[in-house]
Amino acid sequence: MNQPTNSIWFITGISGGLGKALAECVVQHGDFVIGTFRQQQQVDAFNEQYSDRGFALLLDVTNAEAVSQTAQTVIDRFGRLDVLVNNAGYGFAGAVEEATEADVRAVFAANFFGMLAVTQAFLPLFRRQKKGRILQISSQSGVKAVPGFGIYNASKFALEGLSEALAAEIAPLSIQVTLVEPGPFRTNFAGSSFEQAEQHIADYEATAGAFRQRMETANGKQEGDPAKAAEAIWQLAQQENPPLRLPLGKIAVATIQAKIDSLQQDLDAGRAVAEQAVFS
Repeated sequence: MNQPTNSIWFITGISGGLGKALAECVVQHGDFVIGTFRQQQQVDAFNEQYSDRGFALLLDVTNAEAVSQTAQTVIDRFGRLDVLVNNAGYGFAGAVEEATEADVRAVFAANFFGMLAVTQAFLPLFRRQKKGRILQISSQSGVKAVPGFGIYNASKFALEGLSEALAAEIAPLSIQVTLVEPGPFRTNFAGSSFEQAEQHIADYEATAGAFRQRMETANGKQEGDPAKAAEAIWQLAQQENPPLRLPLGKIAVATIQAKIDSLQQDLDAGRAVAEQAVFS
């Protein structure tokens, strides 16, 4: 394989949804994509189709040793990386009380610890290069929580907090971080990539139960176009000074604005009490 001359992207989880759309967009723009799948036949099919424009690897991001080995393979084979996209993960619905510890740990393993392992694996390369971009596929659900989605919300809130700190830590090294915060998009997120708590508690039917029903009803009818989202992300990666956050979709904008308004209302209402809780 000849060394790519344009930007090299590493994207986790490109079998479907936004990851697949982004991988296709990157290739269409003439950049080179390294993508990960969890099934060998998908790896083989991708490598056959994109032999000169991409390279696929088998990876489960919840396997820390495999993440480390995969990063080393990329570094040994290509010697550099321009854009890292942490996309792999899945949704989970259920009231907080309905989720088992195993459910919670599995969600965090994929949505948070997998992202952390991949990021840490490539940071030494970015530091040596003194350049690089890290795009964290978060969610509007990483900004505002809703009943029935609390475990997923928690995993994305954790991603947001880590990424905000990371952005400040590596900015002096010319490495940039952006949190991509999509609303509902017409992908398999609410379908095959969606898990639910097995336990259903009747007292939560009006809250968590209603959320489950909305997700099922909305599946396949979401407002977001994955191809347009992918193009927006690619364009973002071309910016010299990208923002820390990129909401995607009208619902995402409205959701995040609602959170800002709620925070402002609470801050205003509690300001006098807060300012008195200090040594005088």
